[in-house]
Amino acid sequence: MEKRFWIFLAVAFVVLYGTMLLFPSPQQPKTRAGDSVAVRDTAHRAVEPSSVATPAPVLATAARVDTTVVSNARVDTIVVHTSNATYRMSTRGAAPIGARMDEFRAYSKGDGKVELARSGSPLLSYAVVSERRDTISLDRTVFSVDSSARGAGGLPILRFRGALGADTAMISYTFSPDSYLVRVSGSVRSTGSASGAPRVLVVSLPSWFRSSEADSAEDDRHLAFVVKTMRDDPESIDFSKLDSTVARVQNGPLSWVASKNKYFLVAMMSDTARSPFAGAVFEGVPRPAKTMAVRASGRVIQQLPADGAFAFTLYIGPQEWRRLLALGREMQNVNPHGWIFRPIVQPFITLLMRLLLWAHDISRINYGWLVVIFGVAIRLLLWPLNQSAMRAQLKLQRIQPELQVIQKKFKNTPEKLNAEMMKLYREHEMSPFSPLAGCVPMLIPMPVLYALYFVFQDTIEFRGVSFLWMADISQRDPYYILPILMAVSMFFLSWIGLRASPQNSQAKVMAYTMPVVMGVFFYRLAAGLNLYYAVQNLAAIPQQWLIARERAKAGVPATSAGPAGARAT
Repeated sequence: MEKRFWIFLAVAFVVLYGTMLLFPSPQQPKTRAGDSVAVRDTAHRAVEPSSVATPAPVLATAARVDTTVVSNARVDTIVVHTSNATYRMSTRGAAPIGARMDEFRAYSKGDGKVELARSGSPLLSYAVVSERRDTISLDRTVFSVDSSARGAGGLPILRFRGALGADTAMISYTFSPDSYLVRVSGSVRSTGSASGAPRVLVVSLPSWFRSSEADSAEDDRHLAFVVKTMRDDPESIDFSKLDSTVARVQNGPLSWVASKNKYFLVAMMSDTARSPFAGAVFEGVPRPAKTMAVRASGRVIQQLPADGAFAFTLYIGPQEWRRLLALGREMQNVNPHGWIFRPIVQPFITLLMRLLLWAHDISRINYGWLVVIFGVAIRLLLWPLNQSAMRAQLKLQRIQPELQVIQKKFKNTPEKLNAEMMKLYREHEMSPFSPLAGCVPMLIPMPVLYALYFVFQDTIEFRGVSFLWMADISQRDPYYILPILMAVSMFFLSWIGLRASPQNSQAKVMAYTMPVVMGVFFYRLAAGLNLYYAVQNLAAIPQQWLIARERAKAGVPATSAGPAGARAT
């Protein structure tokens, strides 16, 4: 493989490794064994009361009371319409059981709007656990509801009240008329002997979502819980990474916890003015081998004060970047991207989102055309840098014979060799870093392309955006025109780069194989990403042709021309 390509790989490694050292991934706080056991045990007691070391007669009595209440009470569903969504609240458990996104069309089979909840699976459920290991599951109780009070926009404030044996639970929901926020507050008070005993509220997040996407498998691959501690960055926990036999404990304090699919989420945001969440527990659900994980269990724990009061805010809606950014607490990073390269990629994602949304607001043109303009603009901005890198490479090629003579003459005297090489560089107004100049133009577009990969992967702003023959630029090109155009344009760039260059078998092999490899890799990716890459290649052809002409006029054959050099210029 050619020297210049190896130099590029070395520089890329140094840049990425150096960035990781300067911006290390946040360290997760050490988990104390006692805290982990307590949090895990609390969550299990809320979901599996039969596993609690409590006398059987007590559990049997509690179960009989709850069953009697449910069987003798009427369960009602209250529907609340806002300007953006329609929420369904059930008197059983005093919890939301559904949310329809009225501004988003469902692309799965059948028409209609996006519905988050699956049939028979509520969005949330509540339970209260005391230090005596008594568990009260609120979803076994039918509450009375008062909707006479009105909030902003004339929306009803729902106040649920229910008797839980010796306890009284009250939960109220205040809806925002023009957003997807729901304010939740309430209390669980005991009038019996357990009054004042320390207790916690356990809230179960959605364990699965109804897919409304044309590619439901791709939607299911994005199923995850996301946790944001008070100090660290958001951390995503994929459903597929959870074990059904061992719970994963996240100790607090937690700022927010969310359950999400590709484009939508249900997030619980703590009332930090009062208290953050104490922790969370996540578990997988048993499934057949080699099948996709579409269900998982996530429970958030909030310590209840002596008066039993609690409060938090729900966000039930789309992952729109601006909406989440306005919420603060790094909610816009609910999809933590970049893996180990996150310190590099995440700032580029933020910059790209700001730029694309701003350009769309100003121009009101299709996002597809914005991608075209953006690709051409990046190439124009890099034009001077590419020209400078090309001329530095030509200078290096001219002095190659003299460098080889010096290296052969002083190969046994390193100090003299370095001195003579520095002298030669100064005579030709060059520096020892000139060989690296040709690699810089290759490094600059890499973070942008990498960031765009994630932007098109799960950014709802591109969902359903049509462009030319494509119905949705966030999905693959249905006719594979763009991947083919990208591969052909990449080969054409490499072919031009080989002009006026010496015959090189390795360069020819790369010129033929790399476009095929990239085409195979990109054909399943979003059409918008293929569009950007193809436009980049096409916009680079004029400069690549001019560079080849200048190289031919220089009369010095390029010793390192090839696909790597072609893409650099």
